[in-house]
Amino acid sequence: MQTIHVVGLGVDHREFTPMILKRVDAAEVLVGGDRLLALFRDHPGVKIPIRSPLEDVIKRIADELKFHREVVVLAEGDPGFFGIGKRLIDAFGKESVILYPNVTMLQAAASGIKIPWHNIKIVSLHGRGEMQPLFRALVRNDRIGVFTDPNFHPAKVAEELLQRGVDAFKMHVFEALGTASEKVGCFTLTEAAARLFFPLNFIILERTKHAEIPLTLGLDDDLYQHQKGLITKREIRAVSLSALEIEPNHTVWDLGAGCGSVAIESSFLAHEGAVLAVEKDPERIRLIRANVSRCGAFGVDVMQGEMPGCLQSLPDPDRVFIGGGIGNDTRVLAEAARRLKPGGKIVLNLVLMGSLARAMDYLREQKWTFLITQIQVSRSKSTAGDQRLAALNPVYILSAAPGLETGRRPGHKE
Repeated sequence: MQTIHVVGLGVDHREFTPMILKRVDAAEVLVGGDRLLALFRDHPGVKIPIRSPLEDVIKRIADELKFHREVVVLAEGDPGFFGIGKRLIDAFGKESVILYPNVTMLQAAASGIKIPWHNIKIVSLHGRGEMQPLFRALVRNDRIGVFTDPNFHPAKVAEELLQRGVDAFKMHVFEALGTASEKVGCFTLTEAAARLFFPLNFIILERTKHAEIPLTLGLDDDLYQHQKGLITKREIRAVSLSALEIEPNHTVWDLGAGCGSVAIESSFLAHEGAVLAVEKDPERIRLIRANVSRCGAFGVDVMQGEMPGCLQSLPDPDRVFIGGGIGNDTRVLAEAARRLKPGGKIVLNLVLMGSLARAMDYLREQKWTFLITQIQVSRSKSTAGDQRLAALNPVYILSAAPGLETGRRPGHKE
């Protein structure tokens, strides 16, 4: 197969290096976005605009290669940096694609405001339907570069962040970089949400303050706002999170989330995945959002709704935590079990023996294996100038997984 040359044009499209001109002049087929193809309007070669779906563009390139035509793909900046390079390599193989990197939007933007760019976290919202990758990035990073698109422009991004309770970042907006219309501005999120920006833009979000409560595991109960003690206690939370065995890219459901403590600490573990806190009580929803904001745990998505019906719109989970009991039936447990991904686990916290019995009966019917751990926590309390231990309610922690032989520990690997 012939070689595909993927040429990065850099930020300033008015300046072409001799190498770029040589490659473009030799092309029999030019592939690129409408704006890049317009730079070579007089080129005699066949022109293929890059539009969705990208599979159609890949097929047209493959057809041209069958006739041994020289194909050059025009790209922004570095084709291997959130660009078309990876998609072409996946389609045609490394041996058939040569990448010619140039200055990226990130490099030009960081230089413009005189900051280093090696530690900037990059998120692309281009062509995406949601902003979860950006919400996750806000948790652990002080600077985030954002590739936008017409749906997720700076004002929309600022609006979504404000709705999420984000107030710890300012927004640098770089408009029409490398053109005569170039503008750079720095805004609060409220200011950015109310402005109109040039369609070609790039964002750098920069932290202005750190979270009130640093996100970690095992936060003290008193650090969370909660309703009349309705919180998974610190010690129980630690054992439950251990039982869940959450991995970085997991999707986690916290059902009956209460004040959100398990969801928030799950997001520390699933920092490349998604955490969804589901609660029906409006006041508890308010508390969850307040706790998310105070901990900077913006990867937690909060949903108010009646279970199990409201679970239909959620992505299938790798891990499910049910901390508010299972009620008078097993409908929520059954729906969680039905939606669980292969290799997944469910962990329940139960205080009523009747609930435990119903959960065990259901799991036996489904031929799931499960492990029950009963936790009794006592905490020291000052009394008469000394200390005594005051017992908390005992909790059953039930860990379950499908398709394993009875007696094996859920999640155990031979």
